[in-house]
Order: sequence, then structure tokens, then C-alpha cells
Amino acid sequence: MRNCLILGCGRSGTSMLAGTLHHTGYYMGGKLYGPRKANPRGFFEALPINAINERLLAPHAPSRSRYLFLRIWRANFPSERWLARLPVGTPISVPGRIARRIQNQVSHRPFAFKDPRFCYTLPAWRKFLPPGTVYLCIFREPGRTASSILKEGRRQYPDIPLTEADVFGIWNDMYRHILDTHRHRGKWLFVHYDQVLDGSAVAPVEALLDAQIDRDFPDASLKRAALIPAPPYTVATYSELCRLAGYRN
Repeated sequence: MRNCLILGCGRSGTSMLAGTLHHTGYYMGGKLYGPRKANPRGFFEALPINAINERLLAPHAPSRSRYLFLRIWRANFPSERWLARLPVGTPISVPGRIARRIQNQVSHRPFAFKDPRFCYTLPAWRKFLPPGTVYLCIFREPGRTASSILKEGRRQYPDIPLTEADVFGIWNDMYRHILDTHRHRGKWLFVHYDQVLDGSAVAPVEALLDAQIDRDFPDASLKRAALIPAPPYTVATYSELCRLAGYRN
């Protein structure tokens, strides 16, 4: 089994893909968050991984909350920076205490870590990842992801103003980091959400990971997001992702 990171914008199928690995023997960061309405089958993320990435992003993405007490609370309890925007090329520094936390996490082998924030923080993790670590990038139509982020973001963070322009920008920024910077190092597999649902991604994922995944985990009934019109700049990014995944929409 190969160590791996799962990347993709939030609400794009990262939880579904990570769920297929849950019972394969991978270490996923410690105790995982429980299911809730947004993800009734679970998120497959752990506080230690989210906390590291929140700390790495904090200098570049201040809290957007309208309320000071919530900004202070979220500084200690990682939460909102999966909704951050970061220009491609932003350098992410790794303070010594954070480096030690990363080293502790990657010492558990084999690992499979999933966090949308990796779209931004991967360069900070790379120097600590063991040789042969592979990368899975999952995506779906920007209009579906945007509508899902709006719904979940407004429910989870009613104090943070979110517009369609915001969420399309988040989607595009995250995948531009992957396409323009990250994918040129290491072994990558790009998969569309629907390729996981229809099973066509199973063989490539298993070949990349050298592991058998849970083929029964993906649940088509959870594909609930509406499709809203996407701006042209996201359509161009989506087309590039589809090409890399060999997916024809």
C-alpha cells in the first residue's frame, strides 16, 4: 500500500473517495469526525491534519467572520480555511512546531490523509512526505461544487458572507494550485466524481495505491447538489481536469 494524499476542493467528492479507503488499513490522522447532515457517511478527516493546515494558512487567510469572538475561537479550533482563497505561488512557511507535528503524522505508515486545504499547503508537507507518496485529485462540475459550498457554508458559518463569486473563486484557486504547481512533482491520478460513482475509477485508484478499495462505499443517492451556471474561467479549469482524468462530460 502506498502512502497518499487526497486533494480537491471541498464538496467535490473528497469524502466519498476517502471513504473507499477507510477499511483498507490506512492511518487517516487519528480519530475521524463523525457523520452529519452534510456528509451522512462521514468526512474521513481528522482534527490533527486540519489543525496543521489551518495553522499553515492562518498568516495568509485571516478569518472572515463578522464577529471578533468567533475569529478568536476559530484561531484555536480549526474550521473555516477550507473556504480560503490563496493566489498561486503563495509561499507557505513551516514553523518548527508545525514541522514536528507534520513529522509525527507522516510517521504512521501507510497513511491516507484527506483535507481540501492540501490544495494550498501541499508544498509545506512535501519535504516531510516519504518517497513514493502518491496523490489523488478528485473534482466535479464547478457549478455543483459551488452550490454545495454555498449551502454548507451558509449553514455552518452564517457569520461569514459567501457569494457565488466567492465560491467559484475558491474552487478555481484550489484547482489552479494543483494544475499549475503541484501536479508536476510526484505521481498523480485525476478522477471525476462520476468516475468513482460508476466504478470506472476503481482500477486506476487500486493500481496507484497498490491496495483494494471499498467498491461499495460510493452512494449515488448522495449526489444532491444542484448545478448552477459557472463562469467561463472555471469552465476552462474544469475542461483541463477532465482531460487529465480522461473524462468526457
